[in-house]
Amino acid sequence: MIIIPAVDLHQGKCVRLTQGKFDEETVYSTEPVFISRLWQAKGAQRLHLIDLDGAYCGTVQHWNIIKQIREQLSIIIEFGGGVRTLKTVEKLVAIGIDKIIISTIMISNPVEGKKILQKYKDKIMLAIDVRDGKVAIGGWKEQTPINAKEFIKNLEDLGVEEIILTDIVKEGMLEGINLDTITDLIENTKFKIIISGGVTTLDDLKKIKTLESKGVFGVIIGKAFYAEKISFEDARKVVEEK
Repeated sequence: MIIIPAVDLHQGKCVRLTQGKFDEETVYSTEPVFISRLWQAKGAQRLHLIDLDGAYCGTVQHWNIIKQIREQLSIIIEFGGGVRTLKTVEKLVAIGIDKIIISTIMISNPVEGKKILQKYKDKIMLAIDVRDGKVAIGGWKEQTPINAKEFIKNLEDLGVEEIILTDIVKEGMLEGINLDTITDLIENTKFKIIISGGVTTLDDLKKIKTLESKGVFGVIIGKAFYAEKISFEDARKVVEEK
């Protein structure tokens, strides 16, 4: 299992939100390129890069910063936030983004979503953002009536290998994960899974590590790192233990 540090962009800064709310924002750096390089220097194999403004308004906003980060890093970059068209995916592929995250489009415009998958299936990751068992879209601001567990099962036939599962209720709260919720959502799925939302302690990581046999291969950590609740080095030791 791998640890994936998160860099969330808002108005050019590296920030963390609580439950995706812009009015509950903490700015951790005005230099997101430097922060990204720092995670690589610490030994991260992947970077989770999100354009929060893009997710909220529907189109990628931080192109220059994304390009700079890609140029200065050699590790895998997974990017999401405002990816709603095939044209946007093509542009991200052209600048060298390794993995492109889509979510909202699979509900708001499934025809366009399928076009993206037909052309770039190997580069696409599906993000399932869950609040109280239902799927949220549009930067988490829009709650749908769609059952998250059923939605995940219905995505299996699309041929995508990797999904990111985020528990919005726990995101940014520094209160730990809800292992029961995660376990229920990924039961009997075929995906390679990355878990996000609520990781606060090394004990949280130990709990997630028990799900490796169910397909979990990575965990995204943001606020717990920036608030110095846990260190990258300690987190990596936990997930790499045999």
